[in-house]
Amino acid sequence: MKPDLPVWRSLLYVPVNVEKYVEKAHTRGADCIQLDLEDSVPASQKDAARRLVPAAAKRVRRGGADVVVRINSAREMAERDLDFSIDEDVNGIAVTKAESAEHIRRIDDYISNAEAKRGLRNGHTRLIAMVETPGAFFQMPAIAQSSPRLAAMNIGGEDFALETGMEPTEETLLMPKQQMVFAARAAGIMPLGFIASVASFGDRDAFARMVRRSRQFGFMGAGCIHPGQVPIVNEQYSPSAEEVAYAKRIVEENARQEAAGRASWSLDGKMIDVPVVERARRLLERHAAIQAREAKKSL
Repeated sequence: MKPDLPVWRSLLYVPVNVEKYVEKAHTRGADCIQLDLEDSVPASQKDAARRLVPAAAKRVRRGGADVVVRINSAREMAERDLDFSIDEDVNGIAVTKAESAEHIRRIDDYISNAEAKRGLRNGHTRLIAMVETPGAFFQMPAIAQSSPRLAAMNIGGEDFALETGMEPTEETLLMPKQQMVFAARAAGIMPLGFIASVASFGDRDAFARMVRRSRQFGFMGAGCIHPGQVPIVNEQYSPSAEEVAYAKRIVEENARQEAAGRASWSLDGKMIDVPVVERARRLLERHAAIQAREAKKSL
């Protein structure tokens, strides 16, 4: 993975034009707040909504969260959204209906010009590529490699299902979402999302099981459409205390085994070799990064 990726386990959608949601967003415990200019904002309010972004970004990050703005897909609207969203308090842009590497590079160029005009460091603004059409599905490896700004990729399950004529179930979405995970991992960026649709969260226990299973498939974080999802997603996309303790045992014992000239050995009746040790090390690195994120929230 890229060495400078943020920790975005939970990305809470907040309609930027709904004051009561903006005001409470910083109390929800999300790693990242996604100020939405797209689907949750009626067409008649788009112009007014984008003007709210700079002030809203400053407010919602008070609890230590990063801020991403989800922009509209049509080029003219996207550029107007970016004019108000490239800001010192905005960490990233979610590019809806990302269609190609060229699409991402065009957004990248526009952001670079805006950062220069605002005196921001080039590269300050990260990108999330949202794949939502069958055409973009076949471009995912190129999209994932298209820009150094890219921090993450996901598949918008509801839109993707709509465009492919299928029901947005775990069974139908699993294959395309696994392909997205592979494309993102190959590019060293974060695969975001769940194996099922984000829309189903009424049964908290079932939702937690689905998120836990999603982590097993390689997802690192996901968008949340309701504040009640945030603590579940944060917990399930974090290593458990038991996992951390076991990983520490593996790393510590491996040091002793290496000193004795062994590269494979057994622990609790299981063979331990190089991939297992590396997985343990990565888990501990992830745990440390999450701890640092949580410390930032408590400041």
